[in-house]
Amino acid sequence: MVDLSVRIGDIELANPVMPASGTFSYEFADVIDLNRLGALVAKTVSREFRAGNPTPRMAETEAGIIQSIGLPGRGVEYFLDEMLPEYKRFTPPLVTSISARTPEDFVAMARDVSVPGVDVIEVNISCPTRDPSGGNYALHADNTSRVISGIRGATDKPVWAKLSPNAGDLVTIALAAQEAGADAVVVANTFLSLKINTDTFRPSLGNKFGGLVSPALKPIILRMVYQIAQEASIPIIGLGGVTKAEDVVEYMLAGASAVGVGYAAFRNPTALPAIIDDLERWCDERNIERVRDLTGAVRDDLETDTLVAAAAPVQTGALGASPPAEECPQ
Repeated sequence: MVDLSVRIGDIELANPVMPASGTFSYEFADVIDLNRLGALVAKTVSREFRAGNPTPRMAETEAGIIQSIGLPGRGVEYFLDEMLPEYKRFTPPLVTSISARTPEDFVAMARDVSVPGVDVIEVNISCPTRDPSGGNYALHADNTSRVISGIRGATDKPVWAKLSPNAGDLVTIALAAQEAGADAVVVANTFLSLKINTDTFRPSLGNKFGGLVSPALKPIILRMVYQIAQEASIPIIGLGGVTKAEDVVEYMLAGASAVGVGYAAFRNPTALPAIIDDLERWCDERNIERVRDLTGAVRDDLETDTLVAAAAPVQTGALGASPPAEECPQ
């Protein structure tokens, strides 16, 4: 039977499947066995009470949803006093996601949540619906570095930087997070999007813009994970469009050590254990002994420079060319 365990820095996970922040709660224990998950990921916590964005907060599209929740919550004290004890009832590592308005408050938040029971701090510098004007720290390498380096100096907990696909050069952002002391990067948050109601001529969301979550985004995020894995040395958690075991495999082959499940878990909490079961079955059918061996195992020794590839001569027997006469069937 396959060994599904993976390591992300100093943190060991029983398997590489975890929920995405904002799509999960300890209340899922009423539906699934939370102890089967690779990790638990709490909803992003802010210092203050946040009511969230104006309604409507969700709009359906042909291939997913645009959501603009706005990180509502009761603040860090409520999380520590009321929510953390609930999470501590379960065995998987707890990833606590934090958000703040300033680098200084990010540092203070990291100190506040560096308590027993919190195993990892996920730094959400990428929420597109908190500041849709483009002020998220993960859009700029220097801002990313400033926040992560401050947090690194304030806590001994593992620090995961949650990045934004809306950045122009995500590899540069990931390297900035790594150099600032991040133990891993989460790739990535949602795509800033817009939907307009054709009956009212108004945006469908109360906050105008929202974050698109959709299975259709997986190929885009997968490409980002692959590109970051070629340059960065810290682990990557792939996040975007995971709906089945094969999606987990693809992310790991591209270079991810684990994945987050958002859209599928949001629609159906039982998707999480089902994906774990199917991943185990997929590996056993192929005699794969350790799932962690899939990380970065993509066979990509083809020429990737478009001009070089186009100029290369056609090889005998290549796709689209006729094989030698002696190899043709009679």
